[in-house]
Amino acid sequence: MSTIITFGCNDMGDNLIPTTKELRKMAEQGDATAQFILGFSYENGVDVPQSIKEAIKWWRKAAEQGEVNALRELGNAYYNGKGVPQSCKDAVKWWRKAAAQGDSDAQYDLGLAYYTGEGVTQSYNEAVKWWRKAAEQEHDRAQHNLGVAYCKGKGVPQSYDEAAKWWRKAAKQGHAGAQYNLGCYYDQGDGASRSCKEAVKWWRKAAAQEHAGAQYNLGLAYYNGKGVTQSYENAVKWYRKAAEQGFPCAQEELANCYEKGLGVRPSPEKAAFWRQQAAEASKK
Repeated sequence: MSTIITFGCNDMGDNLIPTTKELRKMAEQGDATAQFILGFSYENGVDVPQSIKEAIKWWRKAAEQGEVNALRELGNAYYNGKGVPQSCKDAVKWWRKAAAQGDSDAQYDLGLAYYTGEGVTQSYNEAVKWWRKAAEQEHDRAQHNLGVAYCKGKGVPQSYDEAAKWWRKAAKQGHAGAQYNLGCYYDQGDGASRSCKEAVKWWRKAAAQEHAGAQYNLGLAYYNGKGVTQSYENAVKWYRKAAEQGFPCAQEELANCYEKGLGVRPSPEKAAFWRQQAAEASKK
């Protein structure tokens, strides 16, 4: 949760942050913001005994007054079956109320529900509608998913350029998946959109966040000298990082390097080990 709640000076005189006792009094008097924060306190055991049931109780009171954070968190509780019976339908009910107030996290979650058909009739058009609302508020996961929708032509006309537009927005915010996809766009693009150097640039950013696919692609780039100076040693370095995360293609390539002695000392034993790892990973 990234919600920040503040009280103005007029709420508690000279105190910007009320005590738990004061917070409870405000909540019992019907203050929706206090009710949400008290629920948050119970969820995390902050100055009160940890109790998800008490958290739900106070969030429900706040949600019934339209407090947007409580609406969203109540939806999350139903989706995860946390303190309430698990129900995607009820999750969607509360997310929709929060989304209608402009909450970008709820809009993203509602879009995901429509994309997968959890708790609602499946609809790519509705998924895109809600992701776009969140994406326009700079929600990085919504921007990434909107890019995927354009890439696959689901709910929107297929367009790699539009996909790249939204991936770029998310990538600049540090979304590893978007950085990886943007790298692939530059690697596989046509004409002006094709750039091995740009591909490597974005894969490197994703790889630094432990994105296994980006690490593997970076290894391939070094192996083939695409967008970087050719280096078997650096290829092995990135193959190894992806391989250690269980990425089968990287494990196979690392086995080949050990077998041929490219970037490492030849080792039939290590080649056999990584080839076995790749075979087992591919079965999963």
